Amino acid sequence: MKKLPIGTQDFEVLQKSGSFYLDKTKHLFEILSSSDRYYFFSRPRRFGKSLMLSVIKNIFLGKQELFN
Repeated sequence: MKKLPIGTQDFEVLQKSGSFYLDKTKHLFEILSSSDRYYFFSRPRRFGKSLMLSVIKNIFLGKQELFN
């Protein structure tokens, strides 16, 4: 059973530790690559905003090994 990543806000650390992560990177990649519009990602407090930004950062850095 995978452990829950309580307090982990860095996507790279989360992936390398083998923690549970509900993968929505396909949807983020589609949004980021499909349009030249601006998007505002609004999320409630303590709801993964830092983790989502870390995922977006790693997409732009091209770290493909994290997304297998």
